[in-house]
Amino acid sequence: MTAHQLDAASDSRYWPVPILRALPLLVLGMVTTFVNDHSPNIGLTTFGATTVAGGVIVALASYRFLSDPSSRLIAIVQGAVGVAFGLVALLVPTGGLVLLVAVVTGWALITGVLELVAGLRRRGRSALSRDWMIVGGLTLLLAVIYLIVPTDYSKELGGIEKIQGTLTSSTILVGFVGAYGALVAVFLIIQGLSLKWQTGTHESSTDGAHSS
Repeated sequence: MTAHQLDAASDSRYWPVPILRALPLLVLGMVTTFVNDHSPNIGLTTFGATTVAGGVIVALASYRFLSDPSSRLIAIVQGAVGVAFGLVALLVPTGGLVLLVAVVTGWALITGVLELVAGLRRRGRSALSRDWMIVGGLTLLLAVIYLIVPTDYSKELGGIEKIQGTLTSSTILVGFVGAYGALVAVFLIIQGLSLKWQTGTHESSTDGAHSS
């Protein structure tokens, strides 16, 4: 088996990891979509719980399924960062919007850079690199959004639509982190299923080579 085939086989066995990673992100997306309360308390609690779960999954699943030592180490550090920031959010759920912005921004900057670096390091050698770079880029984009939205933004709704209520920075930011969760979750599920199908193709081709 060539080095390229070994890399492909190694990538294919990674397929459960993206799907497992998607589960807490789906919860994050659903809660922020279907719960009307977009207060910082809800944001911190939801983000904290799902980020702790996601961090544990990234660290343990990558340790189990990633064969490249450096990529595995980056993933474990990425998972540990998620657990640390998630615990801060959970331990101080009444920290308000400033804490929400600090926690989400810090987590997104660090984990986004780590995942982007992991993808760049494996570029041209692994099919996983493109997906890691995309998720890393989306995570960094979340950090940018959290940095540019003013924490004191507030606007009364109304106008032609005559919608009652006030659009605040908390509503925007909690909504954005939920949208991020839903978008990345769908992407990860597609990635995982694509890798699983590659596994089937690889196994079939290997069986055929053995039989011949």
